[in-house]
Amino acid sequence: MSLVEYSVEGDVAVFTLNRPPVNALSVGLTADLEQAIARAQDAAVRAVVVTGSPHFAAGADITELKAATLAKDETPLAFRLSAALATLEGLPKPVIAAVRGFALGGGLELALACDFRFLAEDARVGLPEIKLGIFPGAGGTQRLPRLIGIGKAREMIYTGRHLKAAEALTIGLADRVVPADDLLVAAMEYAALLAKGPTVALGGAKRAINATLGMRMEEGLAVENAGFNACFETEDAEEGLAAFLEKREPHFKGK
Repeated sequence: MSLVEYSVEGDVAVFTLNRPPVNALSVGLTADLEQAIARAQDAAVRAVVVTGSPHFAAGADITELKAATLAKDETPLAFRLSAALATLEGLPKPVIAAVRGFALGGGLELALACDFRFLAEDARVGLPEIKLGIFPGAGGTQRLPRLIGIGKAREMIYTGRHLKAAEALTIGLADRVVPADDLLVAAMEYAALLAKGPTVALGGAKRAINATLGMRMEEGLAVENAGFNACFETEDAEEGLAAFLEKREPHFKGK
């Protein structure tokens, strides 16, 4: 049985974490996540939804972390998870996290590696690693400040407290909050909407945003310009421009 179930609905791939009872992140789950990400590279997949039930992911498997500490190991779980999340973040297509229940520690770091975070009203998110004498090690200290600002990120990381969905929405950590029963439908509908868009242009925009966050403006503009020019070599750009001039809706093919 895979610890990350992979399915496809139309143009949208769905990653469903499947390690009961709380989807604790382990080396095995991370390996299955890597496989799911590789499968989603398929050009026929034009958007991705990542989810889990009844909890998105309640954090890393503490037993594995403890064993690595006792063995003076270089925490293979954190290292491998960090690499997997970087690959997920780099997917050249929109990725939505549909979060129910807990998204804590590595679970929140997984959600942070996605482009959008849809939270159920019952969701709780946080980075509680500091209470274990450690701090986030799979991108939390890097992605969270970029998303919600340094001050709010420090407060979350230094205290390790859990946030309710409503507060997460207020500070920009969540993009949408919906009733739990509507969560997956809302995420899938938005993913399907984005999947109808010009895939190459969306991927280029995503790379331009992600790759330039730490760059000087001049460097970032160069990356943006290169990606922008590459769009004009696509069929989607030809279709989009033609549709505008012909006053009709475009029909993008992702090419």
